[in-house]
Amino acid sequence: MAPEQEREKETPGQKPPMAHIPAPSLTHLPARLSYTTSFLAFTPEDGAFIQASAPLIAPLIPTVLDIVYTKLLSYDITAAPFVPRQSPSSLTTGAHYRAPTSPADLDLTHPHIQHRKGFLRAYLLKIARNDDWTAKSPLWAYMDAIAVAHTGAAGAAAFKKRRPGGLRVEYMQLGLLLGYVADVVAGAVLGMEEQPGGLDLATKTGVVRAWGKVLWLQNDLFARRYVVDEETGERPSGWGSGGLGGIGQRGIWAGAMGAAALGAGVMYGLTMAL
Repeated sequence: MAPEQEREKETPGQKPPMAHIPAPSLTHLPARLSYTTSFLAFTPEDGAFIQASAPLIAPLIPTVLDIVYTKLLSYDITAAPFVPRQSPSSLTTGAHYRAPTSPADLDLTHPHIQHRKGFLRAYLLKIARNDDWTAKSPLWAYMDAIAVAHTGAAGAAAFKKRRPGGLRVEYMQLGLLLGYVADVVAGAVLGMEEQPGGLDLATKTGVVRAWGKVLWLQNDLFARRYVVDEETGERPSGWGSGGLGGIGQRGIWAGAMGAAALGAGVMYGLTMAL
């Protein structure tokens, strides 16, 4: 069903059919995605918009990356995770490599930042080229693994070879950057000049809305790994092992930072992914 039809069903004054969602089922990733995609009205049409956006997104990526990392390097609290030695690569090894000692040592040309830019670029293209948007799509497991990796907890087989001690990024920083990135992407896409035979406003709008929904889905997967769910009893990754202590009774880390994220949780996590 198209999003427009969904909105028509939800017209104020009309009571839509009530679906039953057992809270315990949300601990199961496919069941969780079945619910979240339904709630956000993420449809096959949205998936098609994202796939069609690959040629559009690719030329914008270098500019988006520079804007994102310029923002990250504008604050010591968001630049700090980039200081430790990165995973071995041609950029972070060799006689000319010099490890930074503080966030002030980093800039857009530093090997650590160049190294992470490559991962973020690959992440964006992975989403854009995905062709399976069902609840059991491997993409959701990948995005969930990214969330686990940023809690500092052990696990997530795809990320077991990380540097000693694991990565640790606070949910507050994840949420803030997500909102920023969603705004950057929306501005970049909607700001493209219309050309004969090119993207019209309706198509641009579809692309922006579809990416926004995917970012919100990613944000929920971050929340899954940072929030204590009192209905299901599900604990964040690393709970009780020193990784996530002290979240508080209600379990919301950083309060309403998820709401601050227009698109849903990814880019800070994405910039650090893998």
